[in-house]
Amino acid sequence: MPTPLIAWFRQHGRDLPWRRPGFPAWGTMVSEIMLQQTQVARVVPRLEAWLARWPTPAALAADPPSEAVRAWDRLGYPRRALALHAAATAIVDRHEGVVPSDVDALLALPGIGDYTARAIAVFAFGLRHPVVDVNVRRVLARALLGQAEPGPANARRDLPLMAAVLPPDLEDAAATNAAVMELGALVCVAKRPACDVCPISDRCRWRAQGHPAHDGPRAPRQSRFAGSDRQVRGLIMAELRASDVPVTLDEIAMVWPDAEQRDRALRSLVRDGLAVGSDAVGYSLPGSA
Repeated sequence: MPTPLIAWFRQHGRDLPWRRPGFPAWGTMVSEIMLQQTQVARVVPRLEAWLARWPTPAALAADPPSEAVRAWDRLGYPRRALALHAAATAIVDRHEGVVPSDVDALLALPGIGDYTARAIAVFAFGLRHPVVDVNVRRVLARALLGQAEPGPANARRDLPLMAAVLPPDLEDAAATNAAVMELGALVCVAKRPACDVCPISDRCRWRAQGHPAHDGPRAPRQSRFAGSDRQVRGLIMAELRASDVPVTLDEIAMVWPDAEQRDRALRSLVRDGLAVGSDAVGYSLPGSA
């Protein structure tokens, strides 16, 4: 599996900043957090601007968290910006400003989960670990298990499956992780997979069985955005990012007509640490002067 897959990846893989030689470990960490639930096309320009402003963890940690949230802009799920700022601060405090390569040390950083820790260890430092995201799970389900869909995530199943296809060579193992991920993003897509150009189609159990329909449990679908609390949270966050002074409750009231939903969204932002203040004095981003 790895040899034709790596050859395909080297020829057809996208030219992305975090795949280029010499890209810093801090950049890989930032990119992995930005890529969570956000499309690559939206991440690339934001990543470049972020690293130009904060090229090291120490540079980010020296600024207040409000600046991280402002710079996050409309990437979505702004708690990631707070987590990244907290992680940068922890790297300065615990690791002398250097991103650690050890998975356990990475997991101990704020906001770093199992996938992100493994991805940083593999793609920034070339270590041998299985890296599994939704695209990888789909490729593994089809190629190895003969299933049309991967179903809900299951680390006890998914990680050993990916580990089993990693070659012993460190460079080839890292390339295989990236190649399977890219295959799922470009070829083995959820709908209308391009099996005719797939480099491992001759070894795919799902194709060999005639592409049977999925009859098992399905991965949960993301709820709609329009009209959701997520949308209202985003509108309130846009007001907070745009202001250097506390935003009054009357100003917040103008962003959404449903008072109950608007209040629920505001309170959730306060609980998440993305907004500070009160109804009396107004609300602002955390750490704002």
